[in-house]
Amino acid sequence: MTKLSVNINKIATLRNSRGGNTPNVVQFAKDVQRFGAQGVTVHPRPDERHIKYQDTRDLKSEVYTEFNVEGNPIKSFMDLVLEVKPTQVTLVPDAVDALTSNAGWDTITHKSFLTEVISEFRSNGIRTSIFVDPVLKMIEGAKTTGADRIELYTESFAHQYGLGNMEAIDPFTKAAELSNTIGLGINAGHDLSLDNIKFFKDHIPGLLEVSIGHALISESLYLGIENVVQMYLHKLK
Repeated sequence: MTKLSVNINKIATLRNSRGGNTPNVVQFAKDVQRFGAQGVTVHPRPDERHIKYQDTRDLKSEVYTEFNVEGNPIKSFMDLVLEVKPTQVTLVPDAVDALTSNAGWDTITHKSFLTEVISEFRSNGIRTSIFVDPVLKMIEGAKTTGADRIELYTESFAHQYGLGNMEAIDPFTKAAELSNTIGLGINAGHDLSLDNIKFFKDHIPGLLEVSIGHALISESLYLGIENVVQMYLHKLK
């Protein structure tokens, strides 16, 4: 079964829009785990516009499943990850002003940098994953950095699938097949939803984990968070 990690950034966005501590991101993380999620994901950005660095610290003692911290490995982010020591760190090449993640790493151009960063995290017992597009040479490049896993950036699949283009899965299937061959674990995320998750999962051999936030939280407004978590778990069997 593919694991579900719930990205709780949107809960922090809602909290920050009003100030105070409602909704409480720590309690929400505890709840989604109680409802069956096998992991919690946060993506603290330098401007702390949703998840704050302190949230990440506060969550450490409450995430008893898998704790996945995503971000661009600038110094402040690296210091935070080395302090918190989550289960997994996912490296994402976000620009400081990016609204959301919008591209995977060029693992060839940035090989030396990524290798150095990954070596630091792995020496501290933190599993590493690199956010990549489904481009075979970038996946091969990820392997040379020493990463444990890749996270496939699935926005292009989700968009095309919504338009009825089932062939949009093909590059992702090929990427997964290569990853399995060269010994890279496979995660995935971005715009995955209840509408497309089963189709995606069924066509990605060896898919270990999906990280889902925006769609899952939005669907929960209509269906309820406990129900939605269970619906994802059913589709990921």
